[in-house]
Amino acid sequence: MEINSLEQLRAHYPPAQGRSLSKQLDHLDPHCIAFIGLSPFVVLATGGTGGQLDASPRGGAPGFVHVLDAHTLLLPDAKGNNRLDSFSNIAETGRAGLLFMIPGVDETLRVNGEASLSDDPALLAHFAAERNPPRLVMRLRVAEAYLHCAKALMRARLWDSTAQVERCVLPTMGQMIAEQTGGGGPQETQAQMVARYAPDL
Repeated sequence: MEINSLEQLRAHYPPAQGRSLSKQLDHLDPHCIAFIGLSPFVVLATGGTGGQLDASPRGGAPGFVHVLDAHTLLLPDAKGNNRLDSFSNIAETGRAGLLFMIPGVDETLRVNGEASLSDDPALLAHFAAERNPPRLVMRLRVAEAYLHCAKALMRARLWDSTAQVERCVLPTMGQMIAEQTGGGGPQETQAQMVARYAPDL
């Protein structure tokens, strides 16, 4: 049977209770701030008014997402493919979710809230020392912040070196996209791709 109502869904699961509910904050406490300061990687989740969804990886030096105060985060843009899927959704709905990760730590941090995009020089100035300063900054007003348990990353063995996959088990990005799009011509090697990306990192 297809599950298409909250009542049907809840029939399969007991109610959330205890710590799973009480841990949710409406601000960033010192533990959340410390976690963000150590995180070099975040997944940005957004949705548009037409139902389109996007989950986009974002990375930088640890703490590349700045904590402006206990209620505000700043996420700089970075050079990419200019599809602007996430930013288009934010421009439409003004909402976003962030999932922070720290290499070697199985717990994650989830932060959701109201999002806006800005080219305000005062906000861009927070990232002026970056090698590639951003054109825009996403400002997130925190509505929900909570630490997520370690089970998913433990099951995935994400940080376990013995579970890592050699890059060579897949074709290069250039080869895969060429096959997907029917594109011809010379295909970029993995080493060429890394060299091409280097100035934008």
